[in-house]
Amino acid sequence: DVKGIDAAHKLTILGSLAFGVPLQFDKTFTEGISRIEPQDVANAAELGYRIKHLGIARRTGQGVEMRVHPTLIPQRRLIANVDGVMNAVLVKGNAVGPTLYYGAGAGSLPTASAVVADIVDVVRALTTDPGNRVPHLAFQPDELSDQPILPMEQVETAYYLRITALDQPGVMARIAGILGEEGISIEAIQQKEPAEGETHVPLIMLSHRVLEGSMNEAIRRIEALDSVNGAV
Repeated sequence: DVKGIDAAHKLTILGSLAFGVPLQFDKTFTEGISRIEPQDVANAAELGYRIKHLGIARRTGQGVEMRVHPTLIPQRRLIANVDGVMNAVLVKGNAVGPTLYYGAGAGSLPTASAVVADIVDVVRALTTDPGNRVPHLAFQPDELSDQPILPMEQVETAYYLRITALDQPGVMARIAGILGEEGISIEAIQQKEPAEGETHVPLIMLSHRVLEGSMNEAIRRIEALDSVNGAV
């Protein structure tokens, strides 16, 4: 699922289950893994993280976040160690706290097991007295929430930036100045040595939590600098 579309469909269903919102696949922010390069994986490891493609549904005071994108996860976290055909769902409840559900997400028998479970659920719903029936998806149609799905620009999270910049005095200050003007605080920064004969160096930055809209504006301004090469 290089583009993240399958994960976005799954997240849309899980968001409906968790928060009682209508299925709104078109409002789920979806980003795949095509822009990740080997150096990003290596950079993440040096900083103590692993890159995982996550689907995140979160209820806030402003609405519901529904987003699918690559994410840096601390290496010590269980969800950072889900590999191969294995899938995991992390659920955080008000009382129980975080719980992790882990199992095979591909293969003939795991897929068949999930399909049979869905068929059993349908048959139970058809043969059960409607007065005693647990509502489908835990919500009746007239109980669906009108909570808005937040556009990605209004989502607040932390960011990883890889910037290829000219190796000369003042460049770092200009980049940091733009981030500061957009209200973005830097949590960690790492500058690599330039390769022999190269005039540009990679700068690796981790930010504190910030609105996506502010980060997008900062990236636009940073990419416009003559001292920055390529996309951020």
